[in-house]
Amino acid sequence: MTLAWWILALSLWQTAAAQVNDDDLMSFITRPEIRAPKFDVKYHDRRLVSPGYWFVAPYTVLEPEPPTKKWMPCQVGPHIYDADGTLIWSGSCLFENRNTFDFKAVNHIDDKTHLSFIVQHAFDNNADQKGGGLILDGRYEYENVVPVTNDVGAFDIHEFNVLPGGKTALATAYRAMVLDFADLGRPDEQGWVMTGGFEEIDVATGDVLFDWRTIDHIPLSESTSAWPEGPPGDPPGWDYIHVNSIDKNADGDYLLSARFTDTIYLISHEDGHIIWRLGGKSSDFELDNFRFYRQHHARFLSHNETHTTISFLNNASDEQSEDDIRSSVLIVSLDTTTMRASVVARYGRPDGGLSRLRGNAQTLPNGNIFAGWSQQGYHSEFTPDGTCVMEARFISPRFSTYRSYKFEFHGRPTEPPALKAFVYGARDSDLSTVYYVSWNGATDVASWNFYAQADPASPPVLVGNVPKAGFETMFVADGYMNWVSAEALDGEGKPLGMSDVMQSVVPPDWLAAGFHPDADSGRKLPEPADPAAVVGALQAEEDAKAQEKAEEEAHQYAKAYEVLGGIGGLLVFMSVVCSLGGILAAAGWMIRRRRGHYLEVPSEEAPPRH
Repeated sequence: MTLAWWILALSLWQTAAAQVNDDDLMSFITRPEIRAPKFDVKYHDRRLVSPGYWFVAPYTVLEPEPPTKKWMPCQVGPHIYDADGTLIWSGSCLFENRNTFDFKAVNHIDDKTHLSFIVQHAFDNNADQKGGGLILDGRYEYENVVPVTNDVGAFDIHEFNVLPGGKTALATAYRAMVLDFADLGRPDEQGWVMTGGFEEIDVATGDVLFDWRTIDHIPLSESTSAWPEGPPGDPPGWDYIHVNSIDKNADGDYLLSARFTDTIYLISHEDGHIIWRLGGKSSDFELDNFRFYRQHHARFLSHNETHTTISFLNNASDEQSEDDIRSSVLIVSLDTTTMRASVVARYGRPDGGLSRLRGNAQTLPNGNIFAGWSQQGYHSEFTPDGTCVMEARFISPRFSTYRSYKFEFHGRPTEPPALKAFVYGARDSDLSTVYYVSWNGATDVASWNFYAQADPASPPVLVGNVPKAGFETMFVADGYMNWVSAEALDGEGKPLGMSDVMQSVVPPDWLAAGFHPDADSGRKLPEPADPAAVVGALQAEEDAKAQEKAEEEAHQYAKAYEVLGGIGGLLVFMSVVCSLGGILAAAGWMIRRRRGHYLEVPSEEAPPRH
């Protein structure tokens, strides 16, 4: 039985153990509980792509649902991928396979890297578990949990915007209220309405520092959503505004996006009044040759006394209607002196489609634009001039992510690397140990050292080193290595972390697995090897091969020298002959020249000869 057969058998065993046959999900021997969605990645010009990792939070349905056999655990939740779609970190299992939203790196709290996201409330909708905003450090450990501390029924899934310095954060908020419909021309009716708003929250305590509610400032008649035919009799009621993002500028004023009014609002931090409206029924700006519809994720890019520049995703559609044929990211300049708005840049969805729900737009440090189109995790990157340089999406149509981000990030988990090893072979002479190692969340690993030891107390012996290959790296060592470990190294070869010492897995029945002991071994079953002896033998073999190679090279050199020596002698002889010929020729020329001085030259003065 060959090593390849054993690896194939292990692969089949792994698939059976997972009880799935999903080609659209990743699977790992060291972390079988992780079943992260795979990406299909297309690069159009990789040279122009910015550095960084992708931050996504795949989910299958928006509302919480109990874990079922249909969806295995550890598929949804916060995930980090590299630019090739290789998994870097899955945090799904840490949060009971609950949906998470607005997952991103936060690099403006201090000089270290952090993570923030929203964890949705529990599966059973327990009133005491309303979800919250979480902040983790670069070790993936809790720094802050921002709970719901007021009357809001749950931490809303749209926004958890940690502001620079990390002291406060912004969140959108929803409240169901019974309102009269007089503003809609129906004075005798009232019913349930889902109102919106936002809060600025103290990160350390969860205390609400600023609470703004749409119903106090935006009438029901401003909605562009279909009005209910009759007043809703049960909560949550008519969603008349649907706020979906909130940002804050250096002056302290707030930028609010409301999907069902097709409007972006600037709101005063002093008294909460609306400073201006962009878009919708009551726009304070004249829009120069553009419009937008059902937008998401409005963000400040720059701001001064006369101009404000913002970015947002123009979905141009919703579940039932559309205002254009293609979604796009818009960069819009607002002249607050002339009250005119103009498009600075437009980045159309590369596949020409519509994002009817969700999505975001992010400006990267190098000026590139990263767009999350949401459905099926589709996202893309553009250069400032609009060139699409990359696009990617989940292979599975089952998954989406509310937003997609790209950030540079440094992760160093506190948990050790995960290691598993298996011993294979049909005979004593061809036993091998196959190592598998991974380190969920580590971003700096460049290579792995693999060790073995005769027993748990023996010193480890280095048996090999290989470059990191994806989330999980494999290494094959000669011999039956019983106690094994692995060490992560960075690009300079410095140690980062060591796995626990593990005992290799062997077949429960060697003979049934096809093992045939060597006739001269005197044993029926294989025995663990002494790693030092194996490494020593391998080193001796390598040294012998190196010596043999050196001797062969020396022999070939000597033969070449002999040949070259013969050729060299001939060349010397020819050189001497040629040189001697040259000397003789030169001497003859000199003699001829000296003899020329004594020749008799006729002269009129000379006497005639007789």
